[in-house]
Amino acid sequence: MIHRRSLIASGLALSATSVAACATGPADDRPFGERAETYTREELVPTVSDFLGVTAETAGAAIERLFRDNGRPTAYIAGEEGSAAVTVGARYGRGLLYMKNQSPLEVFWQGPSIGADVGGNASRVFTLCYNLQYQDAIFRRFPGVEGSAYLVGGLGINYQRADGITLAPIRAGVGVRLGANIGYLSYSRQRNILPF
Repeated sequence: MIHRRSLIASGLALSATSVAACATGPADDRPFGERAETYTREELVPTVSDFLGVTAETAGAAIERLFRDNGRPTAYIAGEEGSAAVTVGARYGRGLLYMKNQSPLEVFWQGPSIGADVGGNASRVFTLCYNLQYQDAIFRRFPGVEGSAYLVGGLGINYQRADGITLAPIRAGVGVRLGANIGYLSYSRQRNILPF
């Protein structure tokens, strides 16, 4: 009888530990429910400026606009991408996801688009992530619209939203692209050949 009670008690304790570990997500040691730390404008302006190869003034204007619209981000992705379209298009990229007190995580993204859009471009991309509380939450599809986005100092900025998470990619690159499109980007742990 005593062995049976201790076996049940240890089984319940093990179950509770497993559920708590799953709730916090792998590779994240923050207590359940604790919000991710955010980045300040002063932290991001020099990083964006150096990564995209633009002046601090240009980077500051873009960051200021994003902070005014969305507040302070919990993460960012620094990477590169290429895209092309003739009405139907595709975009592929890779980069590192940074969150405070976490090791950088390599992520890939790909996605289709459709619209009155023609051309191709290669870009460096600095994506601010809002309300991303855990690194693994990035692995999903984010719909977005491109072409109707505003431009700040030659930088293209648009929004992608899913499940309360907002991504704001800032792009600087080379190429010829004209038009507007709708589509989505799917973020994954490995590179996928098909954009869907």
